[in-house]
Amino acid sequence: MKDYPSDPPQLATNRLFIRLATKRDVPEIARYYRTNRAFLKPFEPTRSENFFTEDFWRGQVERNLIEFNYNQSLRLFVFEQAKPETIVGIINFTQFFREPLHACILGYSLAEHKQGNGYMAEAVGRSIQYIFNELRFHRITANYMPRNQRSGNLLRRLGFVVEGYARDYLLINGKWEDHILTSLMNAHWQAD
Repeated sequence: MKDYPSDPPQLATNRLFIRLATKRDVPEIARYYRTNRAFLKPFEPTRSENFFTEDFWRGQVERNLIEFNYNQSLRLFVFEQAKPETIVGIINFTQFFREPLHACILGYSLAEHKQGNGYMAEAVGRSIQYIFNELRFHRITANYMPRNQRSGNLLRRLGFVVEGYARDYLLINGKWEDHILTSLMNAHWQAD
């Protein structure tokens, strides 16, 4: 079986840094979620009050590294190069499946005040390169609610293809929501 990278990625684009969080990022993660709470609420599962605390994120940052080391997920935080201490987005690749599927699920969010600048296309595009080239996945799936056209447009721009429509697919903000199912394939994938 192929050895996968053991060091967490440090990715960059012209404007952004993309990496796993460290303990020093905990206050900034909590700030990101508190600041964007109302904006993200219609698109995310119901969150407990604890989710918005530094105490929660101290534990979660450790779990994120453990999950990466055990080849289970990659939970990335997006920072502007001009302000490397400020989180502007989150990119999660979760539910890593290896043989025979070689697939994972993509989710993401971007700060409300950074919408419309192309940050997600830039950050997710760079992260997908890492997922395909370094972690050697064949398939990434991503799902979005029909009313979230901004997300649908992003996925189309990145090359994701619609595969279907699932009714009452995910419990979002306390309500079962329909989702459009999409995927992106690694055209250069090869067996070990």
